[in-house]
Amino acid sequence: MKFRTEITSPKYPFQIDYHTKIFGLGSCFVDHMKKKFDYYQFQTQINPFGVIFNPVSIKNTLNIVVKKGYFTKDDLFFHQNAWKSYQLHSVFNCTTAPKLLDDVNDKIIKAHQFLSQSNVLLITLGTAWIYRLKSSNEIVTNCHKVPQQEFTKELLSATEIIDNLQEIIRLAKTLSKDIQILFTLSPIRHLKDGFVENNVSKARLIDAIYQVVDQEKSFYFPSYEMLMDDLRDYRFYKEDMIHPNQMAVDYIWQKLQASLMYENTMQICKQVDKIRKSLQHKAFDENSAQYQQFLEKIDKQIVTLQKKYEWMVF
Repeated sequence: MKFRTEITSPKYPFQIDYHTKIFGLGSCFVDHMKKKFDYYQFQTQINPFGVIFNPVSIKNTLNIVVKKGYFTKDDLFFHQNAWKSYQLHSVFNCTTAPKLLDDVNDKIIKAHQFLSQSNVLLITLGTAWIYRLKSSNEIVTNCHKVPQQEFTKELLSATEIIDNLQEIIRLAKTLSKDIQILFTLSPIRHLKDGFVENNVSKARLIDAIYQVVDQEKSFYFPSYEMLMDDLRDYRFYKEDMIHPNQMAVDYIWQKLQASLMYENTMQICKQVDKIRKSLQHKAFDENSAQYQQFLEKIDKQIVTLQKKYEWMVF
């Protein structure tokens, strides 16, 4: 007797190993995956400009990276004692404009270089709702707590979402023509928009993704369905009842591994995990011969891995 509907990990015509470079943009769910990739020492650059929720802002950010669209002071505004940009996350907010511009333009250089060498582009869509600044008519990535009356709130049509997803694919392939595009839909619910409004938003996003992956030789990973239809229980959410908890993130990560990774790649993941956990071990007597032998053994394991994967740092 079955008590839940388990989603089988999909298979793709490509897989990743430790030499694969993964570039990612999107909602805070892709940040959960970034923490996993970082923990296991993969080569990734995910959300270098902070989280992005809607497909227009993801496309605009990718356009900046691909075309090296450096920021100038005209792209900034001063608000609540800090310089900011409507196209950037608040982590870039700075008390001086030159420092902010140096930081973000350095990120653009590094992101452009990394994306040009990337094998996989991971895009996670969060919402179809957008905010448009009335004074300039631009769609913003971040409202920065500017009064709400300065913006209009709009719901993107399925056609508009499809157009932006197709442009995301086109932009990525101009810089890395063989890159594989993997879309996901964030399982995080945007309940500030309202329950019905969130469902309409997610429905439009999944409809657009479904059409695009069918037409554009790109792919979809069902992280949204894994939380909503597979786990399907509030015990897999944090206390806010909106964000997935660590159990849910771990579960979806394991499904992603099964979908994307070679068997030997997963074995290396296990080695990395074992080393990390060993390094957290606290000895009763750090000067004992037994503990020193333990450290030497770990050090040899690290050196062996670093000879093959020089970017690994423990």
